[in-house]
Amino acid sequence: MSSPSRRVRVQDDLAHRVSSLFFHGLSRAGRLHPHSDPRRHRVEVIRDLRYASGDCADHVLDVYRPTGRPGPLPIVFYAHGGAFRILSKDTHWLMGLAFARHGYLVVNISYRLAPRHPFPAAIDDTCQAWMWLLREAERLGGDLGRIAVAGESAGGNLITALTLAACQQRDEPFARAVFDAGVVPRAALPFCAMLEVSRPERFARRPMPSWVLGMLRGTSTSYLQAAPEGHGRDLADPLVVFERGDRLDRRLPPFFAPVGTKDPLLDDTRRLEKALADLGVPCEARYYPGGIHAFHALVWQPLAKHCWRDALAFLDRHVR
Repeated sequence: MSSPSRRVRVQDDLAHRVSSLFFHGLSRAGRLHPHSDPRRHRVEVIRDLRYASGDCADHVLDVYRPTGRPGPLPIVFYAHGGAFRILSKDTHWLMGLAFARHGYLVVNISYRLAPRHPFPAAIDDTCQAWMWLLREAERLGGDLGRIAVAGESAGGNLITALTLAACQQRDEPFARAVFDAGVVPRAALPFCAMLEVSRPERFARRPMPSWVLGMLRGTSTSYLQAAPEGHGRDLADPLVVFERGDRLDRRLPPFFAPVGTKDPLLDDTRRLEKALADLGVPCEARYYPGGIHAFHALVWQPLAKHCWRDALAFLDRHVR
């Protein structure tokens, strides 16, 4: 007989495989719809630009650029979700198109995935892609003075950690490079984000199916692996840094943090709202009744449309 821990690992692996197949299938199906053609929305897409040296297949990004608009354009830097283990910029083309059709130059990144590439690979890559953007923004027609960062789930974690790196001098070389560049995002939009990857046992306090809890535990195990305890995990647990009230060298930008009330990660957004309020940082946390995890990706549903209207209005107030 298999042990309970082995059964949990098998369930977790199966759940991630099923999730990956579902989102890849949904992405491919969505591309077939006539409204998915970027040209229909006066958007051009430059695919598979390399943002780091070497030949790693994950070190690529896509640029979505509105055409026929006066420049320079405001920018959205986007990091996809997928529990640090699955998906890519190609499954999240819809996010790039959604922001671009509203007038934003979008940089939609891929990054190395766990468990093959555990922490800090994903945040290292995110920082490298950010540095690429700072070098290339002017050539692409973007405005370095008007940049927002956005991402959902694991991507929400990464863009929050990136924002922390821009505002706090840190020892990690990739984070120090971001700080030394001196550019702080004008706004941060972590959608339904997992903001503390450590301590997955905290999720057990909320009623949820065992396979969901197994996925959350598996996310922590596969991403962190041998990562040191405490401050060595700060960029995996940016929420904890905010809650500790650590010294920041620059002021954090305003946050827009949407989440559904049926999302297992709901409490991380609640904690973020409180932590940022204690720091005196504006945070528009929005709680969408009945919304599941990443509900905003189901763009045909009224609740998702509501969320996108709110997010774009927030961007217009703080970035455009």
